[in-house]
Amino acid sequence: MERVRELLKAHVARAYAPYSGFPVVALVEAEGEFFLGVNVENASFPLSQCAERNAVAAMVLAGKHRLDRVHVYSPKGPIPPCGGCRQVLLEFGTPDTPILLHGPEGYVERTLGELLPWAFRL
Repeated sequence: MERVRELLKAHVARAYAPYSGFPVVALVEAEGEFFLGVNVENASFPLSQCAERNAVAAMVLAGKHRLDRVHVYSPKGPIPPCGGCRQVLLEFGTPDTPILLHGPEGYVERTLGELLPWAFRL
């Protein structure tokens, strides 16, 4: 776990958050590999991209389609993914997928099902 926390902390500075001042880095574990993403804001807020979705995009680009675990870090404290990211994570995970919410002092673990209890499924 300490290796993952160090990766998260090392990459949070790469987030592009000039408008909110709220940098976020996400790491998804998929089939034994790690994929990172950071939030990328835009002056037109709806065009901003969340760290979680960017990490999932990197995972898919690598040919992986099953989430094993998700880590989200912000120096502002443990924060959960937004609703849209929760739905995207469920596309590649299950309600039992562990979601670890990291902050400077430690982390809190939840499942995706706890964070998205009434998920949309086809």
